[in-house]
Amino acid sequence: MTADAPRILLVEDEPTIARAVADRLAAEGFAVDTAADGPAAVERARAGEPHLIVLDVMLPGFDGLEVCRRVQAERPVPVLMLTARDDETDLLVGLGVGADDYVTKPFSMRELVARIRAVLRRVERPAAGGGPAPVRVGPLELDARARRVRRDGREVHLTPTEFDLLACLARNRGAVLTRAVLLEQVWDWADASGTRVVDSHVKALRRKLGPDLIRTVHGVGYSLEAAS
Repeated sequence: MTADAPRILLVEDEPTIARAVADRLAAEGFAVDTAADGPAAVERARAGEPHLIVLDVMLPGFDGLEVCRRVQAERPVPVLMLTARDDETDLLVGLGVGADDYVTKPFSMRELVARIRAVLRRVERPAAGGGPAPVRVGPLELDARARRVRRDGREVHLTPTEFDLLACLARNRGAVLTRAVLLEQVWDWADASGTRVVDSHVKALRRKLGPDLIRTVHGVGYSLEAAS
């Protein structure tokens, strides 16, 4: 493992699963820290500043949703949630509090590692390329280099994936992007199986930026347009 290995915080209260996942992530070259309950997870995230958190929803102390809320309130960090079932309500709530992706139990280690690497690529991509100059869309200003967003001069806190989704829409402002295109360009998903993920993140952006910037084209996708 190199000194600059990505740091992963694994939050899982089932010891067998935690050991298996931690061992696999270490074998894949990640630096792994672990926590087994909500309060410990928040403290480890604060102290260790991980590059990504793998977070189980069901935890003692307080659940993974509350962990995600508290962590994201302090600093943006990618979160991949582990859910016990593919329940749409749980999924939308999890994404709504700042999670970037999810994996449903039972999952394969190969899938988990692939999802982690995909999220990390999305976060690292702008830093590697420098990013374009800031762009304006109506009252919105997006600075890809600094990964900052302002509406009417007020900075808006976005999760890494929310920022990448907004940046993708901004690069293609005025054009309608299908959910499949957004999944490919933002999430690196080659298929269209994650349309709920796109919809949930659009809802989160509307809550934070206002309902007037992202237009829904029913049956097609979304478009970023200047507010009238």
